[in-house]
Amino acid sequence: MIALDTLVRLCPPPSDPPPSVDWTRTERALGTALPADYKRLVETYGEGVFDETIWLLVPDSAHDDCDLYAQTTERDEILAGLWEFEAKPVGLEEAGARVLPWAFEEGTGAFLYWLARPGQHPDDWTVLYNEGRGPLWENHGMGCLAFLLAVLTGTAETSYFGDLNGEDERTEHRFATAAQTLGTAGQ
Repeated sequence: MIALDTLVRLCPPPSDPPPSVDWTRTERALGTALPADYKRLVETYGEGVFDETIWLLVPDSAHDDCDLYAQTTERDEILAGLWEFEAKPVGLEEAGARVLPWAFEEGTGAFLYWLARPGQHPDDWTVLYNEGRGPLWENHGMGCLAFLLAVLTGTAETSYFGDLNGEDERTEHRFATAAQTLGTAGQ
């Protein structure tokens, strides 16, 4: 996977490998298969934050904010309530279409989702960005790994991620694990 190799060179993963994920159990619990690029991202980096901005959600995180299951449940509830009085973003009008969160932006309330359409293979899901504290959604015609790489390199066509989206001349990128950033859960 060329994009992952590029990301690893740009932003080195933790020296200790993250815990393994039971993908069969995860996909069963979520009711859907997940994209291969996301699985590789999680297997390489684990739970944590890219450049103090983009938090990666992972299954079975000790931190609810980073837990894929907890955030999927929470986002489903929040969005269901929101869509009672606000229009759904383009692509979700289709029967059976849904969004699944895979990351969030530090301090903004914004989430990154996959747009999952019925009959579409997960590797073909695209990224939706929701500003979180407003009605605006951006649709990006690429998978999560390609989008993350585009944001970190400043090539993403987005109105968001100011510091990361070409507005600074960052030469080094950093990934910090959730434990490094948030401490050990349960303390």
